Amino acid sequence: MRVPSGPEVRVPAGTAPDGAVPEAPAADPSVSAGAAATHGRGAAPPAGGSARGPGARTPSHRPDAGAERSRTVNGAAAGGADRASRSGRGAAWAELLRLPALFTVPGDALAGAAAAGVRPGPRTLLAIGSSLSLYAAGMALNDWADRAEDAAERPHRPIPSGRVRPAAALTAAGALTGAGLALAAGAGRPALAVATPLAATVWAYDLRLKHSPAGPVAMATARGLDLLLGAAAGGGTRGGTGGGTGGGAWAATRGGIKGATRIGTKRGAWGGIRAALPSAALLGSHTLAVTAVSRRETTGGSVAAPLAALATTGALARLAAHRRTRLPAGRGAAAAPGLPGPGPDGSPPRAGGLLAAALAAAYAATAARPCFHAALNPSPQLTQRAVGGGIRATIPLQAALAARSGATTTSLLVAALAPAGRMFARRAGLRKVSIT
Repeated sequence: MRVPSGPEVRVPAGTAPDGAVPEAPAADPSVSAGAAATHGRGAAPPAGGSARGPGARTPSHRPDAGAERSRTVNGAAAGGADRASRSGRGAAWAELLRLPALFTVPGDALAGAAAAGVRPGPRTLLAIGSSLSLYAAGMALNDWADRAEDAAERPHRPIPSGRVRPAAALTAAGALTGAGLALAAGAGRPALAVATPLAATVWAYDLRLKHSPAGPVAMATARGLDLLLGAAAGGGTRGGTGGGTGGGAWAATRGGIKGATRIGTKRGAWGGIRAALPSAALLGSHTLAVTAVSRRETTGGSVAAPLAALATTGALARLAAHRRTRLPAGRGAAAAPGLPGPGPDGSPPRAGGLLAAALAAAYAATAARPCFHAALNPSPQLTQRAVGGGIRATIPLQAALAARSGATTTSLLVAALAPAGRMFARRAGLRKVSIT
C-alpha cells in the first residue's frame, strides 16, 4: 500500500536543507580571468540554479555597450552627413561650371585641326584642355558677375542659393584661366597667341559686354577663337610637327607609293589658322544667333531673334554640307583646278561629302525645331528650349565642319560627344541645368 506523501518541499538552489546558507567557497586563484570570461559568455549555469536571481539584472561584460552603440550610430550619421555635404558641394560646382555643356568644347579644337589639315595629336589635346579650362572659367565668372541679377531671377543657382560662395567662384575663374593659358603655352607659341585674346574676350564678355549690344558678337568671337586655337596647336611650327598631312604632306614619286616621302609644309601654324578662318566664321555665326536668342530667355516676347536664328541655321547647314575642295597632295600645279583631294585621314572625297551632308542635316534638325516653336510662341519656356537646342546643335555642326574639311574619323569622334554629353547629364542629374 502506497503511503501518501506530504506536500513537496522545494529547497531553493544554493540553500542547505536546514535553511542555512552555505558558506561561499574561497576563490581559487588558479582560475584565470580568461577562463572566467569564457564561462560568463558561453558556459551553462550551475545545475539546480538559475543564471538570474529574482529581480537580478544580467551583469554586462561591456558596461559601456549602450554608450558605444550610441557613439557608433552618431558616428555613422555624422559620416553620412559629411558625405551628403560633400556630394551637395560637388553638385553645386557641377551646376556652376555647367559640366554637361563642356561636351560642346572639344569639337572646337578638333574641327580647327581638321580645317588646318592636320590629324589630332598631343598638341591638340593640350588645346582641348585649354579650351575646357577657359570655358569653365567663363561659366564661373558669369555667375559671379550676375549674382545680383540671379538672386532676383534665378535664386536656385549655386551662388544666390548660398551653395557656392562668390569669392570661391571668382577664385576658380582666375585659376581656370591661368590653367588654360598654361596649357595653351604647352601647345606652342601660336596657340598661346590665340588663347590670350580668347581669355580676354571671355572676361570682357562676362564683366562688361554681356548686357551690351556687343555681347553676342563677343560670344561669337570667343567661339571662333576657340576653333582657331585647335588649328594653331595642330599646325605646329614651320616644317611640320609630324602630326598629319597639315604638318607634312605625303608625296608619291614617279615610282609609286613605294617611293613616298614626307615633305614639310610651307604654311606652318599661321597658315593653318588662315585655312581655318572659314570654319571659325561658320561656328561663330551659329553662336551669334544662339546668344541673341538667349538674351530674352527669362522674359520671352522676342519673335525676331528666333526667326533670325532659324534663317541662320538653314544657311549654315547648307554651307556645312558643301565639302571644301582640296588639291591632291603632292601634285601641286599639275592637279586639275578644283579637284578634291583626300582629307587629313585619307578619306575618299565622296565619303566625306556624304558624311558632311548627314551631319549638317542633324545640325539643322537639332537647332531649327525649337527655334521654330519659339518664333510661334516666344514664351520664356520655349525661348529657353531654343537656346538649349542651339547649344546642343553645336556638336553636330562641329562634326559637319570636320567632315567638310575631309577629316572623316575626326568628325565621327566629335559626333560621338553628343550622346556622351546626354548620358553624363542624365547620370549626374543635371539635365535641367541652365547652360547660359
